[in-house]
Amino acid sequence: MTDTLRDLAMESNAWPFVEARKVLARIGDKGPAKGHVLFETGYGPSGLPHIGTFGEVARTIMVRKAFEALSDVPTRLVAFSDDMDGLRRVPDNIPKRDHIEKFRELPLTSVPDPFECHESFGAHNNAQLRSFLDTFGFDYEFLSATECYKSGRFDDVKMKVLEHYDEIIEVILPTLGPERRATYSPFLPLCPWTNRVLQVPVIDRNVEKGTFTYCDADGQTYEVKVRGADCKLQWKVDWAMRWVALGVDYEMSGKDLIDSVRLSSKICRILGARPPEGMTYELFLDENGEKISKSKGNGLSVEDWLAYAPHESLAYYMYQAPQRAKRLYFDVIPRCVDEYLAHLANYEGEEPARRLANPVHHIHAHEAAVPKAEVGLSYNILLNLASICNSEDKAVLWGFISRYAPGATPATAPMLDRLVGYAVRYYRDFVKPGKTYRKADEMERAALSDLLVELGKLPADAAAEDIQYQVYEVGKRHPFRDLKAWFAALYEILLGQATGPRMGSFIALYGVANMAALIERALRGEDLAA
Repeated sequence: MTDTLRDLAMESNAWPFVEARKVLARIGDKGPAKGHVLFETGYGPSGLPHIGTFGEVARTIMVRKAFEALSDVPTRLVAFSDDMDGLRRVPDNIPKRDHIEKFRELPLTSVPDPFECHESFGAHNNAQLRSFLDTFGFDYEFLSATECYKSGRFDDVKMKVLEHYDEIIEVILPTLGPERRATYSPFLPLCPWTNRVLQVPVIDRNVEKGTFTYCDADGQTYEVKVRGADCKLQWKVDWAMRWVALGVDYEMSGKDLIDSVRLSSKICRILGARPPEGMTYELFLDENGEKISKSKGNGLSVEDWLAYAPHESLAYYMYQAPQRAKRLYFDVIPRCVDEYLAHLANYEGEEPARRLANPVHHIHAHEAAVPKAEVGLSYNILLNLASICNSEDKAVLWGFISRYAPGATPATAPMLDRLVGYAVRYYRDFVKPGKTYRKADEMERAALSDLLVELGKLPADAAAEDIQYQVYEVGKRHPFRDLKAWFAALYEILLGQATGPRMGSFIALYGVANMAALIERALRGEDLAA
């Protein structure tokens, strides 16, 4: 990035730059002692990757790229899997649930893989995570908690937890109920016989030997080495330990982890380090405004979204206002696609400062990766074209597109071709089942007859703006409550839906003669759904 663009980035209000400047201020003029800035995202592999996983990684990468625009300090991104956690609950969406139930409280990397394709359930979900992230071309390094514990990578910081045991306890105990307080310990030993992760009280500690002693349910006492993989740490202590051991500079997290961030930050300071910078993002809501839950299944999955829209539109959804709760359901997909396309169309002609604030700049890996805008057809226009043609055949839609934009083909406009496929699928699954046409009343029939006359005066290749002007003029000449009511009538009578496209652009695509024929059918009272 040139010095001029770097100066503009230093002033930009785009949230990735705001976050990146926090990291820049953190490292100061001398830069980090470790020689790089470390960004981290965390993943709990007790279930498969989901749309929240995508959102956290995508947003973190946006901040990382923004930082790289501000500084020449090298960066790393670690995707960390908490795969040494005990399996507390058997997910509903896996095979052999009854069999896996027997392995509860074992580390996820010690639970058999119910899908029978990896050495453990944790390994299976880790592989799914990596495949999931690789699908989007994310640049990251994968780290496993199990491997870090077993390799001794965390040993030195675990020893600091032992040394500062009392101080850490004082941070955590006030947040617990009386019953939990009696048994709480930052250390979770692994049972030497069953390998289960135990939540048992620590009755003695020996800093010099690097051990702690616990009392098991059988009344026996056992001494455990802190170094190695015979024990792990409780969640909030574990998170703080990881920040210190890895040297994490930035990690964002959801609103549901605000208290965890606060407590882990206190523990991080006790362990002698500065907590990472971060951002709290809001959670997703369903169409009724309720929090999305994997167990309820009341939201969209990444697979759901990508069945009907390109991944760039999902990244755009994640970019928009991350600190505001947003509804996540199928109806938001077309809007996000079209907003992304609008920003893409504007990007090339924008001044540098506006480009840095354009979501497209943050969605793509770098400026050179931003694709060229293609034929200016919106996703909603394509949906309505599929709807009015009542077609699930891409070739039918391309027949209209090729006439509207000579030279446009699936080969020369690959993004448009992808959108045509998505539009056909979305129409089939969501629009077609809900289409309801209504008959025109006397006033509307008069207006439609008037529009038919005006369309007849236009050339076959009339521009969208000229068509739109005539549609407006016709609406003004008739006693509609307002022009909004006139357009609603067009959508409900001609398209069988409550909302629709900009009519001038749509008629230009569909064809003036074709629209005239459709109006004639409506005036004759024919069934337009047939």
